[in-house]
Amino acid sequence: MARYYDVHPQNPQPRTLVQVAELIASGGLIAYPTDSGYALGCKLGNREGLERIRSIRRLDDRHHFTLVCSEFAQLGQYVQMDNDVFRAVKAATPGPYTFILKATKEAPKVMLHPKKKTVGVRLPNHTTALELLKVLGEPLMSSTLMLPEAVDPLTEGWVVDSEIGNLIDAVLDSGDCGLEPTTIVDLSTDEPQILRYGAGDAAAFES
Repeated sequence: MARYYDVHPQNPQPRTLVQVAELIASGGLIAYPTDSGYALGCKLGNREGLERIRSIRRLDDRHHFTLVCSEFAQLGQYVQMDNDVFRAVKAATPGPYTFILKATKEAPKVMLHPKKKTVGVRLPNHTTALELLKVLGEPLMSSTLMLPEAVDPLTEGWVVDSEIGNLIDAVLDSGDCGLEPTTIVDLSTDEPQILRYGAGDAAAFES
């Protein structure tokens, strides 16, 4: 069963975050809160972790996994952005958006779209998620915690624990969590494409 960590929403306990980060670093799969529902996350390059996410969500190999970052400066290491894309992404982050972009050689190959060589990137506007990422010291490979057939992500820690606690290693609960999934915008081609409408206002990316 998953370990259950209760943390303060404004001041997450550093000791708890260190424990969760150590669990991730050792290959664990966690559920953690964001500004757009819960997400599943594991360490960069953790192939087994991604397979566990695929199994829980029943995803195929065309699913775009997401690099969840703590700051905008990290993005340039993992995705390619021209000036226009750079400005558009910077204006919309942090916030409830996932952007699909061409990956750089630094992005973990295990999570790239097999044909397009693209990857999702995201900067959440959520205290607990950001503090965990800072302690971890690198992005999380991640996916919205949306169960098969569901249209919305799970939004409460105890529900996550009840539904999939036997399939993951930890649940991080800080009480506060967004209710809608991210808006997904594909910026990997000349024309932006809205792949999913969610919590983020998509107007700026519609032609």
